Amino acid sequence: MALIAGSQVSLYYSDIEIFSNVTFEVREKSHIGIVGSNGSGKTSFLKVLIGEQDFHKGEIFKPDNTKIGYVPQTSLQSGSGTIKDQIQSAFKNILQIEILMENSALQIQNTKGTQRTQAEHAYSNLLDKYESSGGYTYKNSMDKVISGLGLSEELLNTPVQSASGGERTRAALAKALLTGPDLLILDEPTNYLDFKGLNWLESFLSNFSNSFIIVSHDRYFLDKVAKEIWEIDNGSLEIYKGNYSQYKLLKSEREKRLLKEYEKQQIHIKKTEDFIARYHAGQRSKEARGRAKKLSRISKLSEPTKDKHIKVSGTNVTRTGEIILRTVSLKIGYSTESRPIELFDVPDCEIIRGTTTAIIGNNGEGKTTLIRTIIGATEPISGNITIGHNVSVGYFRQGADNIPDNFTVLEALLDIKNINIGEARNFLAKFLFMGDGIFNQVKSLSGGERGRLELARLLIKSPNVLVLDEPTTHLDIPSREALEFMLTEFKGTIIFVSHDRHLISLLADNIWAITGSTVSQFKGTYSEWISTNQIRGNSNTKINIHKDKPSSNINKRIKSAIRKNSNANVDENIIVKLESDLKLIEEEINVASESGDIDKITELGKRHKKISHNLEEIIKKW
Repeated sequence: MALIAGSQVSLYYSDIEIFSNVTFEVREKSHIGIVGSNGSGKTSFLKVLIGEQDFHKGEIFKPDNTKIGYVPQTSLQSGSGTIKDQIQSAFKNILQIEILMENSALQIQNTKGTQRTQAEHAYSNLLDKYESSGGYTYKNSMDKVISGLGLSEELLNTPVQSASGGERTRAALAKALLTGPDLLILDEPTNYLDFKGLNWLESFLSNFSNSFIIVSHDRYFLDKVAKEIWEIDNGSLEIYKGNYSQYKLLKSEREKRLLKEYEKQQIHIKKTEDFIARYHAGQRSKEARGRAKKLSRISKLSEPTKDKHIKVSGTNVTRTGEIILRTVSLKIGYSTESRPIELFDVPDCEIIRGTTTAIIGNNGEGKTTLIRTIIGATEPISGNITIGHNVSVGYFRQGADNIPDNFTVLEALLDIKNINIGEARNFLAKFLFMGDGIFNQVKSLSGGERGRLELARLLIKSPNVLVLDEPTTHLDIPSREALEFMLTEFKGTIIFVSHDRHLISLLADNIWAITGSTVSQFKGTYSEWISTNQIRGNSNTKINIHKDKPSSNINKRIKSAIRKNSNANVDENIIVKLESDLKLIEEEINVASESGDIDKITELGKRHKKISHNLEEIIKKW
């Protein structure tokens, strides 16, 4: 059954076509991801679906009983009460029943005879209704969602009017998830989530028994949750089966097929036109007129558009020393009027020339403070950071480069480096600012365009070390791909903070993971880090389990040792006990990983390491 469907739907803003003649159907259990560049009309499409946006042509079909839950990119500063009150309003009917039950209980206490019997009957009916509505489980459900989305007790008690846009959006997301809609519609739900929240939401949506439509630029997320991808591009809607990776393959195959069909038609048109031009006045003029008539009736194919990409070649950077930076006894934190607040210690380490280090962790754990300490913008609580020889740092954060709104794109570049206009045009073209586009004012640029301009202003200074703080925030997929291309071509050293797991997987060869008051450093890729920590898809935690000492290997070594030392005076019950403890801990780690319980995972990791060490010592004695 279709929950919502549209036929030949068109939307225009003034004379600008947003989308035209789109036809679609959302059926039960559909898990849909919507992609498209910024400004392509994704949010407008969602608003048309929920009835917030009028459309100009076509029809929308929606059964009256279809229950829709919608969460916009940023929730408006509206409503009274606290964040918790707003989330709890998802259970408005249950809360109303609770009030009625309280009143009914008072009536039972204060009445006698027939009135008491009636009150008892009413209370019994309310009790049945309360149970069938989920009255005994709603608080547990709410606690799970609140925990999964990382909503702290302090935030829950914050008045809605005082909360930030991101906090209100997470609260709106929690409420939408708890209402149990037939169709859940989310616009960029991952923007304000950290690793814990991302993994929890992925798990929730993967197991969601109803339908959802999600607009997202997070490719890793779409790969996990989507079963079909709807692409809005150049006013049209194309539907692909499968997750994001499958969509990319199918789209590539479709583009090749369309290009082949276009080229074939162009060859046919050229041959026909040549024939008409050659024989229009000769003996074969009748045939030529016939071919001209047929040609006029051909539905001409449009030339397939090619995606544009940033074209920053691997420009040479000035050579630094082998060591980019070195930390000694470093404590990271910030100062208040009363005293300094310490966040965590950084183990003594070195960052080597040419490496790419990703700094990861949950929101509020100090990643940005660490980055700012590295670039010298924040003083460490204690300890030292030594910057290497000939290091030139370029710092990038969305919105950090305060470009005056009245500047043109060209003026914004020349403000950083005074070069001739031709050279500036060529450089800006690498970042997709071409033609008259270089004269657009900064205030008219989209988030992705402004990000590209900030990158251009950064790279024109030729830094040999890039320090990036959440560089993909609010960027659409084409802009993210452009950024990735630039970073893979960069010949220097990169240190970056990100929640974008696709970016981390692509670039990082070193991981610094912040968990609570500790920082763990891992030499290897993101996937290797996940594997080492034995966390299935949960990348927000740190477990110190040595990858060269898994319990399965220990088991094999124990058995081998027993065979070789059958007369050894060893209490095998101890071995069995330690072995059993390891298995139990590993099971607990998996459970804790699913729930994102960082403290529990850290504690279990330490116990696992200690028991593994004890087993090693026993083996050595044999």
